[in-house]
Amino acid sequence: MLLETLQLTSLELVLSLFIIFLAYTVKGMSGFGSGLIAIPLLAFIFPLSFIVPVLGLLSYSGTIMQSVHLRKQVVWRDMLPLIPFSMLGITIAIWLLVNIDAKVLVACLGVFVLAYSIYSLLPLSDFKGGRSWVLLAGSFGGMVGALFGTGGPFYVVYLKMRQLNKGQFRATIAMIFLVDGGVRIGGYAVAGLYNEKVLWMLLMLFPVLLLGMYIGHHLHIKVEQKRFNQVISVMLFISGLMLIYKSMFA
Repeated sequence: MLLETLQLTSLELVLSLFIIFLAYTVKGMSGFGSGLIAIPLLAFIFPLSFIVPVLGLLSYSGTIMQSVHLRKQVVWRDMLPLIPFSMLGITIAIWLLVNIDAKVLVACLGVFVLAYSIYSLLPLSDFKGGRSWVLLAGSFGGMVGALFGTGGPFYVVYLKMRQLNKGQFRATIAMIFLVDGGVRIGGYAVAGLYNEKVLWMLLMLFPVLLLGMYIGHHLHIKVEQKRFNQVISVMLFISGLMLIYKSMFA
């Protein structure tokens, strides 16, 4: 009955559960990355206009738990200037999600994921930057986040430029997603992207999110982060190429 409602095969169901588990294990470890991993992979199974709102709600539940737990370490002076520009980006993205052809969106997602994977694999050193970078980081973070569920890289780059320590970074990125995600969910609702199918999908995936977050939180201090990030980047590189191929020939 549930598979018929969601129009899924048994294999697609298993793959969806595995992708969500992987994505939220990464989020539990690093404070970000769930959308960046889940959206490109789930885009092979679902249309973006369906899965992006699902992940918006799903991610928000995990974000609430993480941001509340880490709230005392948030660096508010680096976070708050991002918010107005994020709101602008989100507004633009929701219009695009509703009005732009699905194949164009998939191609754009593939290019973005491919570019990010290459960037993350390059041996670039961290550098400092002022708060004036909030204009670009906030606008593109909000727009790409609402459009593809993967706006985290822009926020990550900005916070790394601000040279926060590991604990401050993890807490601040979680709090950014708390605010950003709340606005995105409201926008999706206004645009009419939530329906019965979305809610059933949410209920099915939520227990997997909890398990992934729990395991990721406990792996946070046990896994060598650099090597793990490299594996994820290679996986994203491959999925980016496949998404571009899908948009051109599917």
